[in-house]
Amino acid sequence: MMTQPPVAIVTGSSRGAGRGIATALGSHGAIVYVTGRSQKEGQASMPGTIHATAAEVTAAGGQGIAVACDSSKDEEVAALVERVIAEQGRVDILINNACAIYDELSMPGNFWEKPLKIGDMINVGVRSGFVASWHVAPHMVKQDRGLILFTSSPGAMHYCFGPAYGAHKAGMDKMAFDMGVDFADAGSKVAAVSIWMGALTSERLLEMMAAEPEKFKHLEGQLESTGLTGHVAWALYNDPKLLDYNGKTLVGADMAKHYGITDLGGQFAPSFREATGIAPVEYGAYKVK
Repeated sequence: MMTQPPVAIVTGSSRGAGRGIATALGSHGAIVYVTGRSQKEGQASMPGTIHATAAEVTAAGGQGIAVACDSSKDEEVAALVERVIAEQGRVDILINNACAIYDELSMPGNFWEKPLKIGDMINVGVRSGFVASWHVAPHMVKQDRGLILFTSSPGAMHYCFGPAYGAHKAGMDKMAFDMGVDFADAGSKVAAVSIWMGALTSERLLEMMAAEPEKFKHLEGQLESTGLTGHVAWALYNDPKLLDYNGKTLVGADMAKHYGITDLGGQFAPSFREATGIAPVEYGAYKVK
């Protein structure tokens, strides 16, 4: 039986979804390692730092620990996990949220008309999530319990911001499935899942909506808080039936409703599946190893 609060790592948590997820986990009493590159305001185009998020985690009731980590650098990710194990002796929840998102991603134009750097989100996203999971997995398997969660979106199944964005989201979903197969084959009680988040109350989207209200009018009343996925992650981790979700891509709003987790205005978050009929891929059971 655990004698300490669950230990979580949330990558890319200076702002946006990561910040909300980290703070939500903190509200449940978790020890949360907040990672990212922004240590001072002004270092990024959007506000937010790892230290501010860590303070919010602690204020929410948990313990926030800020760690500067560039998820594009394997050695920094390795050092992060080594530090967590040295200080806490375990990792219970890993939220793979780090991603390189540039302002140009959402600008008009075809993918070849935008800077090549927008492709970085495939590296700082898919690959960095694999690297973090690779370092965390042996510890979770040894302790025979854990949750690896990838933050994804319906952009995995429909066009949204172009091929780099789509490849990133589809990659997260498939990686969760394949990791889940390996965890199951190992007979472990570790689960890997991918969560489709909705349109979030992130600093970036709120700024975009304020700048072009007509363009984003359809999102009025359709937003999901950045913290919802953190509450869903907590519910999943504590669910005795966690392994039933291993390898699956889940719609966050649907899971929140399943667990009775309300969101903005005390209402259940709007479900993309219900609104559009678009659902995550059900990957096949056939495998070659």
